[in-house]
Amino acid sequence: MPIRMLILGAGGMANTHAQKYNGIEGVKLVAGVEQRPEVLEAFCNEHSIEHRFTSLDDALAWNQFDAVSNVTPDAIHYETTMALLRAGKHVLCEKPLAANEAHAKQMAQLATDTGLVNMVNLTYREVPALQKAAAMVIDGAIGKVRHFEASYLQSWLTQSAWGDWKTESQWLWRLSSAHGSNGVLGDVGIHILDFATFVAGSMPTDISCRLKTFNKAKDDQVGEYSLDANDSFVMHAELENGAVGTVSATRFASGHHNDLRLRLYGDKGGMEVLFEKNQSQLNVCLDDDLLAARWEPVDAEAVPSNYERFVTAIRTNTQATPDFAKGASLQYWLDTAMRRD
Repeated sequence: MPIRMLILGAGGMANTHAQKYNGIEGVKLVAGVEQRPEVLEAFCNEHSIEHRFTSLDDALAWNQFDAVSNVTPDAIHYETTMALLRAGKHVLCEKPLAANEAHAKQMAQLATDTGLVNMVNLTYREVPALQKAAAMVIDGAIGKVRHFEASYLQSWLTQSAWGDWKTESQWLWRLSSAHGSNGVLGDVGIHILDFATFVAGSMPTDISCRLKTFNKAKDDQVGEYSLDANDSFVMHAELENGAVGTVSATRFASGHHNDLRLRLYGDKGGMEVLFEKNQSQLNVCLDDDLLAARWEPVDAEAVPSNYERFVTAIRTNTQATPDFAKGASLQYWLDTAMRRD
């Protein structure tokens, strides 16, 4: 029997979810939910989805689905995911899990109580270099981790490769706290914090953070959008393993569309994990190369996508990672960063 998948939300990222599920044998996209009828129609037509609902309540009343990809805006992840869990549905939720730690912890607790498969879509867990690097750190390749530098570099506020942020709602809402945005910290901060701590094999014990919102329009306003959400952040963190380092992200990294970088240094070697222009690269400096400071590439095998691992977990009645508990723990540190600015 195929897994019947519903996609909640039909914005840009929902297309990626639909394409991925359509490529997995035994998964059938049975329904889409989106409050904008014209967007719903176009999305479902493109991905050959038969059943279409403009409210989650209507979809739950229909009930002919097993699992859900929640691709709604950040601010409504909580209420929609809680309703889905209560209805007995497995959920893959887009990041961040919730707009705050309190809600994220409630989501994680309910997922645990129900025993349903729950997963946060931290997409960069799919990067082969990331997985290879994490395995090498566990194996002791670079020794004790001492220092790290991680950055998430976007530039959609300086060019229009993805669209015009000044006129398109899909970008403007990300700049406005009144529309549910916690800025670049809330949007991609979870990605780069997970990117760094997953490879380091250790979560933070303490952080400090500086947030910055730049003037981008007259009176910091475009139509109904007040442009008050942060555009850049720099975080200093100490990890449980004693390492210290920086985590940063910005939407003003001119010359970078969507690139992630991590450098990790131990007492026996160093490594560089790159995901740039959708390409994964791992470079290391180990052993005899240390004296000459010579860096060499390391091959990293492809890994299953989050969508594949979510489906496998449902089929095998196991828990997927990163789960809601991980999403909640990351959200704690994002909330802490906001408080400590």
